[in-house]
Amino acid sequence: MRKPLVYLAIIIVTTLTSCDVLMQTANTVLNQSTPLTAAEVAQGLKEALKVGTDTAVVRLSRSNGYYLNEALKINLPPETNEIISYAKKVPGLDKLIEDVVLQINRSAEDAAKQAAPIFKSAITSMTIGDAWSILNGNNDAATLYLKDKTNTQLTNLYLPKMQASLNKPIVGNVSAQQTWNEITTKWNKFATSMAGKLLEVHTVDTKLDSYVTEKALTGMYAKVAEEELDIRTQASARVTDLLKRVFAKK
Repeated sequence: MRKPLVYLAIIIVTTLTSCDVLMQTANTVLNQSTPLTAAEVAQGLKEALKVGTDTAVVRLSRSNGYYLNEALKINLPPETNEIISYAKKVPGLDKLIEDVVLQINRSAEDAAKQAAPIFKSAITSMTIGDAWSILNGNNDAATLYLKDKTNTQLTNLYLPKMQASLNKPIVGNVSAQQTWNEITTKWNKFATSMAGKLLEVHTVDTKLDSYVTEKALTGMYAKVAEEELDIRTQASARVTDLLKRVFAKK
């Protein structure tokens, strides 16, 4: 009696499994043959940007997210080139420069944690008007659209976050802003001295918070663009059904 029951169970399981496979196949074919709507494309792009920005925020907010990324590392502004060239000649100045570069990158990594809700708000406000052109555009088209539409707003919202991070004693109980002020105060005193005038060096008046905010956001957009490229070109990066459907049409 047991053998017929076992055989029956195997037949039932096999049949149900086959049905599941058939249903999945049918759904896949149906999804591929059903034309995309503008609303789906817009929602898919929003979802891609959400995935991209979330991933970018997580990676850049880690320790060394900026500092050890050669493409995104934030160095001192170009206006400090004269300071850097004299660094070896002034005792302790080269160490201060190394410290402030590490500190501003740590500050950018700290501020990156606050970027997710800012990006989320910007993505939510995207309209469907440019959906198709973005989908069929370059591999960074969605990121460029986001940057074009939101960069000013994001800068204004991000700046206070960065200011707070620059004033935190993140490295060695000293803040980036404190070290920057020490460097520029000493340099500007030298630049306005008789020796500085004879050497024709210039003062440095760069606002650190504005400079680091701009560089940090540039790095953030670059990271989002990397994630967008993955979603567009790598099926494994399409982590939701909507992303699979929208970007499979590419």
